[in-house]
Amino acid sequence: MPAEGRTRCFSFVQTYDTRSKRRLFELLKSQGMQANQQVTFLTDGGEDVRELPLYLNPQAEHVLDWFHLAMRLTVMGQMAKGLGSRGRQDLARNLTRQLERLKWFLWHGNLFRALQIVEDLEEDLQLEEASPEQRKLLRAIREFDGYLRGNRAWIPNYGERHRNGATISSAFVESTINQVVSKRMVKRQQMR
Repeated sequence: MPAEGRTRCFSFVQTYDTRSKRRLFELLKSQGMQANQQVTFLTDGGEDVRELPLYLNPQAEHVLDWFHLAMRLTVMGQMAKGLGSRGRQDLARNLTRQLERLKWFLWHGNLFRALQIVEDLEEDLQLEEASPEQRKLLRAIREFDGYLRGNRAWIPNYGERHRNGATISSAFVESTINQVVSKRMVKRQQMR
């Protein structure tokens, strides 16, 4: 972000205080952010942060964080594989294959095809004799459909961005946060 060309990364929790937008704006400004400077915001896609980049910097780029997309897909993939242990091996294999295709289309920024696959997955799971596990996966897929549609403007071609060296994920931030929380929890346990 600074003029020297160094990249800086910041993160914040919206609910930490009542003036989080203003506080983040002041932090970016104190670090040398110019009014017309290109800033990239990687977000989890939550409704409360969708408009934040526009508020902070009209020139900002908003990108849905690949880490959050991939985590949701991983959870749904595990749910689909679990159906195989319930005697639905064919359904489990089909759903797993479809989820891999969904991930591929999202990685390449093809939201149109990704949404088609989501619709196909919903149809495959809308069975009258659906098990509780299938209904749970169907619910997760429907939520994912809403998540994709709500963030459609901020889903880039992740593969292209990655090949060009652009940041696509906040996994490094998530990892740091997990390490800090883990250390604090260990300290608390020792204090008891």
